[in-house]
Amino acid sequence: MCGIVGYIGYRKAVDILLEGLTSLEYRGYDSSGIAVNVDGKVQLYKAAGKLQNLKNIVEKNYADISKSTIGIGHIRWATHGAPTVENAHPHSCNCGKVAVVHNGIIENFKELKEKLEKNGCTFRSQTDTETIAHLIATKFGEVHDLTEAVRLATKEIEGAYAICVMHQDLKDTIVATRRNAPLVVGLGEGENYVASDVPALIQYTKKAIYLDENQIATLTPNSVDIIDIDKNPVEKKIETLPWEPVALSKMGYKHFMLKEIHEQPDVVRNVLSGKLRAIDENIILKEVTLDKETLKNLNRIQIVACGTSLHAAMVGKYIIEDFCGIAVDVEPSSEYIYRKTITDKNTLVIGVSQSGETADTITAVRQAKSKGSHILIVTNRPDSTMAREADSLIPVNAGIEVSVAATKSYMAQLISFYLLAIYMAEVKGINNLNELKHELIVLPQKIEKILAHKEDIQKCARKFANSKDFIFIARGINFPTALEGALKLKEISYINATGYTAGELKHGPIAMLDESMPVLSILMKGKVYDKILSNSEEAKARNARMIALTDSDDTKLNELFECIIRIPEICEILSPALAVVPLQLLAYYIAEFLGKDVDQPRNLAKSVTVE
Repeated sequence: MCGIVGYIGYRKAVDILLEGLTSLEYRGYDSSGIAVNVDGKVQLYKAAGKLQNLKNIVEKNYADISKSTIGIGHIRWATHGAPTVENAHPHSCNCGKVAVVHNGIIENFKELKEKLEKNGCTFRSQTDTETIAHLIATKFGEVHDLTEAVRLATKEIEGAYAICVMHQDLKDTIVATRRNAPLVVGLGEGENYVASDVPALIQYTKKAIYLDENQIATLTPNSVDIIDIDKNPVEKKIETLPWEPVALSKMGYKHFMLKEIHEQPDVVRNVLSGKLRAIDENIILKEVTLDKETLKNLNRIQIVACGTSLHAAMVGKYIIEDFCGIAVDVEPSSEYIYRKTITDKNTLVIGVSQSGETADTITAVRQAKSKGSHILIVTNRPDSTMAREADSLIPVNAGIEVSVAATKSYMAQLISFYLLAIYMAEVKGINNLNELKHELIVLPQKIEKILAHKEDIQKCARKFANSKDFIFIARGINFPTALEGALKLKEISYINATGYTAGELKHGPIAMLDESMPVLSILMKGKVYDKILSNSEEAKARNARMIALTDSDDTKLNELFECIIRIPEICEILSPALAVVPLQLLAYYIAEFLGKDVDQPRNLAKSVTVE
């Protein structure tokens, strides 16, 4: 569910749709499709695999398709249903008059589907999106107005979505709406556009309107009208699209950080794309050259990093040791370079950096390389200095990250470590990780559920925004998550936040606890759940104000915790990749409530190029 493009005007719609989808390919996808209105009939063209497969189909039918001046297009990452032609977007209703493309996830699609099937609708796909097409068609039959049909349908839909709709009987109308998924309307002369991201529009127009939550836009060649979910007209705020790639747009979000947090489902898909093809196939890391003999001779792994990347490295230690049985040390690059390190040709040294230009980490990998170690670099910039030092490389594919506080690049690093650990295990002949592979594939959906339900996080943020100090506690694999949650809060709100292993709380830090101290417990179900619950009770007994971040539905937690942030259930080993999202949002909303400069916090830079 990755990219949307729509066009209405006087040009050949098919050309603009395919060019727009091409510009969105970076988002990751496994099928594509377009819908156009030709001579008063909606025609769908879809293909599995790369966009070129769709282009080949279009080319064969171009003489007919090119007559149309209205259309919608989509590139899809499979979630509900396999990446097949039947499941590709656009989707249509029984009569074929309505065509819909959709980004996001419809949480109540099963209930809607059952209701629609009872009313005679026949489903042809396994997707949640097809329910939208049938629902809108049903509403249109009642009200005979496409905008109103979309409005009524979205009142029944739960979840996150960006939707574009066209109807066979309306050759001059596209309707678009969004909730918790970006959508931008591009303005032209005698033509208008809609897309999920600016790159699809920038070659055609510099004028755009960013739709806000639950707004509905009706596009014709000569007009764009916007209403809210209650039918109230909305004043159009027209913005000029910048040309600079690093500042393309905030896509309607107040800050780049919030936008980048919301991009994380697609970031996960991008990292997995081409590497995790199926749960019964081995991981493919084309630029990693660790063979079985090299892994057999390894006596240790050292990971060097700074800041947020260091926390990703700490999670990497847990999973590599767990999956591969190889001892792993993690150390800040700034410490590693100023001591005598035990490193040789039987040591794998992994350098982690978002920018690939972090001075301390560059120095560390160069020192290790001079001693004959194999150097593996995990970075968001495959053209960086660190990447050029690499024997093996994992580009994390997070895209440009504008906000200084790293969010989506951290997520990309985490997923890269999971892939690396599975890859190494499979090279060593360990092949019992299919369940984890499945969890990785469905992880984006679970992140989207968190992003679609942020109310509890916002309430918690408002309640604790005036705190002077903050403690995060966790055990096991989520101790790095506690550190990262504390770091995010420190970076953008300037609140003194600290992460601890929960068992260490009683060895000193417990002295700080009183009725003014918030303690956030990361309580993910697994082998340390009961232990951290006990540590939380100890903190509560000292009058600390308790917050829980958990995937447990245990009602007993209501007695212990003042605030509970619940997230979808996930296997313990993968839980850091899910648990960090609400902590990012908590830090963001606290900083926003305090009026801080979220994207450019004081004293910090995106890339630290000095030691």
